Amino acid sequence: MNDATARMRLETMLSELDRSIGILRGDPSAFHDRSAADAGAVLTEADRARAMLDVAVRQRRSVLEALKRIDDGRYGLCVDCGTSVPEGRLEARPEAARCVQCQSRKERRR
Repeated sequence: MNDATARMRLETMLSELDRSIGILRGDPSAFHDRSAADAGAVLTEADRARAMLDVAVRQRRSVLEALKRIDDGRYGLCVDCGTSVPEGRLEARPEAARCVQCQSRKERRR
């Protein structure tokens, strides 16, 4: 994927993530109309929203890092080993920072 296409896709992703993050950070008092019997459901919804917010914030960070790699001329190169990230991987995940092998190693270390 060329840098212009990657930048366009990443900027679109960033815009969508910013919108989602804004919604997820919405006013928690939106749940105030529920009865005490629904308190558990409110907690569950709040936990789910917090988890989705965490994922969105991490993905936003990855998108910003990918945009920086484009600016630095390093987009499409694995941040760990320096080899090219496969085109198909970048098509599926334009924010991908690692080749498949390095990403697998990183995930195994967790």
